[in-house]
Amino acid sequence: MEALADFLVRQPLLSLFLVIASGYAIGAINLKGLSLGVGAVLFTGLFVGALVPRAQPPALVGTLGLAMFLYGLGVQYGRQFFAGLAGRAGRRYNLLAVIALASATATTIVAQRLIGASAPMAAGLFAGSGTNSPTLQAALEAAGNLEPAVGYSLTYPFGIVGVILSMYAVQLLVRPKLEPSARSGLQTIEVAVQSDEVIGRPLGEILPALPGGVRVLVVRVNQRNRQPDTEALVSRGDVLLLGGSDANTLEIARAYLGERVHDRVIADRRQLDLIRAFVSAPGLAGRLVMDVRFPAGIDASFAFVQRGDAELLVTPDLTLEFGDRVGVLAPREAFPELRRFFGDSIRGTTEFSYVALGTGMVLGALLGSIAVPLPVIGSFKMGISGGSLLAALVLGKLGRTGPLTWTMPLSANLTLRNFGLSVFLAQVGMASGGPFIGGVAAGGPAYLLAGAAIVIALSMTTLLVGHYAMRVPFDDLLGITSGVTGTPAILAYASRTFPSDRVEICYAMIFPAATILKIVIAQVMIALARGG
Repeated sequence: MEALADFLVRQPLLSLFLVIASGYAIGAINLKGLSLGVGAVLFTGLFVGALVPRAQPPALVGTLGLAMFLYGLGVQYGRQFFAGLAGRAGRRYNLLAVIALASATATTIVAQRLIGASAPMAAGLFAGSGTNSPTLQAALEAAGNLEPAVGYSLTYPFGIVGVILSMYAVQLLVRPKLEPSARSGLQTIEVAVQSDEVIGRPLGEILPALPGGVRVLVVRVNQRNRQPDTEALVSRGDVLLLGGSDANTLEIARAYLGERVHDRVIADRRQLDLIRAFVSAPGLAGRLVMDVRFPAGIDASFAFVQRGDAELLVTPDLTLEFGDRVGVLAPREAFPELRRFFGDSIRGTTEFSYVALGTGMVLGALLGSIAVPLPVIGSFKMGISGGSLLAALVLGKLGRTGPLTWTMPLSANLTLRNFGLSVFLAQVGMASGGPFIGGVAAGGPAYLLAGAAIVIALSMTTLLVGHYAMRVPFDDLLGITSGVTGTPAILAYASRTFPSDRVEICYAMIFPAATILKIVIAQVMIALARGG
């Protein structure tokens, strides 16, 4: 055993990847629908860290992993985050996060007084219960000692398990159903114009009357398929190929226009056909679809954009990204030129600009190092992790700045995020193994109970208030809960058990503001104790 321990100490990177591999193996075990997933990496890290404390890699490794995860998340969901803040739903969801954090803060203060913990220890319990590394870093800087790290390591494990169990219990209680439309792709129908309300009017006058999310993809006139022309008059018997993501809105459009027909447009590929091509040309990534100009002499139009597993309907604000697979309607003789135009290389699904990535991470580190003045506590810093997230959200919203494309292909983004998350959890677990055992031996049960109370207050307030009082859709609610509780491991569990894109979107909408508020709360706790 000693020989093995010495070997692991001499090979910290081997120890790190051993923790990651064994953690993923354990996380794949499913017990009646409950599994830890990537969160199990933390627990294998705690085990190895407790047995061989000196085998842990440098803290910088974990910080880098967390920064990688948060940067990837930010650039993917920057647009959704800012759109959410501008909308009523986003403001309601952030209000729910504030309510939950107020509940957790009150529970922390009560628990601190009951068990006689110091303010730095209480701040560590709060940070660990919220599984938030930037909050821990802020508490360490404010305290000037390692007490917050001990509290963090004691409560962090239950900060994951407790929230997962809360989600599992509430799902059993309310038995939510995932709407099929949450992951629906592009749907099409053919409609023969029969309505007197539209016959004889220009197509451009008819389009605004169609339900939102419905597009006219092809117009068939006199047995010939044509690109939509807003100035062309619509005649009785013309066939419109409509596209949309919702069957109900397509049916509303059909009722407005005429009667449904089959295989008149799609079966005829003589004038127009569908080409699918990967976006790998550097000049296209980061550009709005509406700003793309096809090569001269080619009459073409976008039908859809496939990103990952989802087929996205083309909208004015849709931006092309590396690795997208576009569907374009055009004459077959134009296909070779269109393939050259888009690049059409499958390597585009994995490649991205390392110049943009490096620049974005530098901006995140600089942003995290800025001291923001605040009453009572003096100032606070976001740290490299929080700074990386904020910078990435802004860059993700911009999409492209001059020659730099900030976004990256979904497959590459997922790889970056999952690897960074695994490294972070492994390093934190290995570093916390020794303090975890020592803290439990020195009166840890009281701290563990306090941490559990904070976790339950944080997660159950979000879930119960959100479901029963605010009537938040359940996939949105899981995303909010993941964002307010913090750790990406909880997000991974929520996304796996309730597969909806809204889970990650709402996580990105909530996590930045919740992180800033947690940092402020932890520093205020310590500052007030010193002032008293």
